[in-house]
Amino acid sequence: MKRGTSLFIILAVAIAGISLSQRTIDASGAPVTFTKDVAPIFFSKCAECHRPGEGAPFSVLTYKDVRPWARSIRAQVAGKEMPPWHADPHYGEWANDRRLSQSEIDLIVNWVKDGAREGNPSDMPVAPTFTNGWSIGKPDIVIPMPETFTLEAEGPDEYQYFEVDPGFKEDVYVQMAEARPGNRKVVHHIIAFVRPPSENKAPRPKMSKEELQKLREKMERESPRYREGFLMRTKKDAPVVDDGCAAVNGGKINRNDEGDVGTLLCGYAPGMNQAVWKPGTVKRVPAGSKIVFQMHYSKVAGSVQQDRSSIGLTLAKSQPEKLVRTHGISNGYFLIPPGADNHKVTACWTAKEPIHIINFMPHMHLRGKAVEYKAFYPDGTTEILMNIPEYDFSWQTVYYYKEPKAIPKGTRIMVTGYFDNSAKNRYNPDPTQTVRYGEPTYDEMMIGWMDYTVDTESIKTITAKRD
Repeated sequence: MKRGTSLFIILAVAIAGISLSQRTIDASGAPVTFTKDVAPIFFSKCAECHRPGEGAPFSVLTYKDVRPWARSIRAQVAGKEMPPWHADPHYGEWANDRRLSQSEIDLIVNWVKDGAREGNPSDMPVAPTFTNGWSIGKPDIVIPMPETFTLEAEGPDEYQYFEVDPGFKEDVYVQMAEARPGNRKVVHHIIAFVRPPSENKAPRPKMSKEELQKLREKMERESPRYREGFLMRTKKDAPVVDDGCAAVNGGKINRNDEGDVGTLLCGYAPGMNQAVWKPGTVKRVPAGSKIVFQMHYSKVAGSVQQDRSSIGLTLAKSQPEKLVRTHGISNGYFLIPPGADNHKVTACWTAKEPIHIINFMPHMHLRGKAVEYKAFYPDGTTEILMNIPEYDFSWQTVYYYKEPKAIPKGTRIMVTGYFDNSAKNRYNPDPTQTVRYGEPTYDEMMIGWMDYTVDTESIKTITAKRD
């Protein structure tokens, strides 16, 4: 055999080998297809958001819906931007971890490279079923806003509050809860609060209109906040405390002046998963309570919009045992200088009883860069509970522990947020501005939400104390 011929054969075999290696094949040597191999992954990790009626731009329930997005899917999956998950895997184990394994990533990427084949329709698994309009399934109770709200076409964001009497004559125990926007074009977030009937109400002193007006003016002067239209913001001359933990310990700050609207029941925000607690662990809506909707609206320029959002509640099917409590570890006195690219803000909270943490949900706005929850135990040891090295305002994820995290009495939990107010932050509304706490997204927040149960507390003990 001539040397040239031999070289040609070797090259031909090598090229064929490369071509075959780039073809996506399964263990049996058959090409990987959507129906047999890719659809099960999409159904398991993506369909909750990528389905008709949800906020995602396309559905993954059929090949016809997926195929036009194949290249985009490959880029997002290869870059680990989808499915969205921002928790550092070195800290904590999470029940709702959406991450794909490397083998799943490789399979999807190579499937697209190989032409994104559909496959045999008979291989298609049964698509997951969803209740139209709800992620938690059909709720037992749906509570809408009391009326349709009309939002004007121009102007800044608005925070609006609506109170509803659901008419509960007995305590209601909630196993799952979902806040549902009526108009996704304008609803930035929903927080539904429970406002229980006041017990032992102290009579208010009788005051004239003039006296009431003077009292309001005095409170506004002394408050670090001011109202701008429908938004609450922080005064420029308000105290500045970036290290909230040191301030709390030193007695400089003992509250956040956010106002008392009630106990958080559930919420909706960009990319937020719904409130689902393990059987036996519930939130309680006491008899006679009102539900308060806090609505953050963003306007659509040139277009008047209407909204009537609602919440859905799935009730416990058996006698509940533990009560879920929600707390936001927050600092409302920080100041982020113009151009600062890694500004640090802390907030702390100490457990007065032994507790078990169910989940975390960090919340910042567009300048949020990273956030960490850290425990300082009574024995002097420390532990990072959760770390988000790259915070993304578009994904307000609630991170559920696989098993609730035991926290001893006296443990101090520190939440540390980092903010990028520089021009390097492509989401930054204006890097030349000094930024303080405020409701609009062009201001900032630093809140470390968490759900937990108290070890020494049960539904029975709560009921006995009340009775």
